[in-house]
Amino acid sequence: MRIMQYRPPMMEPWEDMDKFMEEYTPGMAKGFIPAIDVYQTKDAVVVETALAGVDPENVNISIENDVLTMEGSMEKKSEVDEKEYYRKEVRSGHFHRAIALPVSVQGDEANADFEDGILKITIPKTEHVKPKTIKVNIKKKDSK
Repeated sequence: MRIMQYRPPMMEPWEDMDKFMEEYTPGMAKGFIPAIDVYQTKDAVVVETALAGVDPENVNISIENDVLTMEGSMEKKSEVDEKEYYRKEVRSGHFHRAIALPVSVQGDEANADFEDGILKITIPKTEHVKPKTIKVNIKKKDSK
């Protein structure tokens, strides 16, 4: 029985290209695309992604021109060839994500934490992007 990778229904424009690549390039390394959350706080842009099963030592992160790039790999080392899978949905392979950040950031001051399979990257905003509160001074006319 041939092992087939499970693919949920895709609504992406590249679905036909993916099918073509799978059909005409058998045996090539498969990859996966981790889902991400990007949000802002008052002082930073935060990117979170679930990378359960990925060794954080195998993840490379870079920030250049306000674009965050993450790449890494995950391998299942204990696979047994004798198993005849009906369905195999455990992911493995290489991933690469490049995300344009919503505001200008200080990439050299970013930090990344990995806890319970979640990678959290915090990138401070540049000074001119941070919201500034300006108090309005009210001047009263002298009455004569």
